[in-house]
Amino acid sequence: MIPPSSKGSILIIEDDLDVAEMLNAFFGVQGYHSWSVSFGEEGLRNCHLTPPDLVILDIHLPDIDGFEVAVRLRTNRRTKDIPIVFLSESKDRESRLRGLELQAEDYITKPFDMQELGIRVGNLLQHSLRRAQTNAVTGMPMGHMVDEQLLDLVERPHSAMLLVRLQNFDYFREVYGFIAHDDLLRAVAMMVKEALQEVGSTEYFAGHLKNDIFLITVEPFLLEKTRAAISRRLSHSLAYF
Repeated sequence: MIPPSSKGSILIIEDDLDVAEMLNAFFGVQGYHSWSVSFGEEGLRNCHLTPPDLVILDIHLPDIDGFEVAVRLRTNRRTKDIPIVFLSESKDRESRLRGLELQAEDYITKPFDMQELGIRVGNLLQHSLRRAQTNAVTGMPMGHMVDEQLLDLVERPHSAMLLVRLQNFDYFREVYGFIAHDDLLRAVAMMVKEALQEVGSTEYFAGHLKNDIFLITVEPFLLEKTRAAISRRLSHSLAYF
């Protein structure tokens, strides 16, 4: 469980216990929730069970190397977007290029400057957490951005809200797979945006309350017109899927 006050979670996969302890102490003082493991396989299990916001990954590990860990993180749907910072004693060009090929966000050689590492990690986490507030498939807001919109609705006397829910969406994914699931979600998001443009709303908000539930706010006088426009587009298109 990540403490509510945490600035983000960091998993350190490092077999040098002194380095791991130093990093844990440093990031703990900085307000992050961090923990460390010594083996690559153990790090992968941690990422699957409790995905961190960022992984600091040593290349030379006792079981599998850091490159193999990165490959398996990048090819798993649950962990593919976790930012990776490589720590390595290897300064050679080939190792750096291998890290870049695996889409690592940074490659830092030992010995390293702790303050510089802290700044780099902080910048990566801020960018990653901002990206986490948008749905990866539709690009529409979710999470805290939607919560803030709901709070704003309560405080505004003249506002209207519409929910669009895709029924049996989980079953659809089980039958047709993730690619079809993403295609459908992307298509519905596009139809919602097109409907809002059609009705001429200038103050609308559209985001995900949940993956299969869209939250839409418009001016009250456009609510019924918006509902009808979205309903019409969906009823004409969903049979395709």
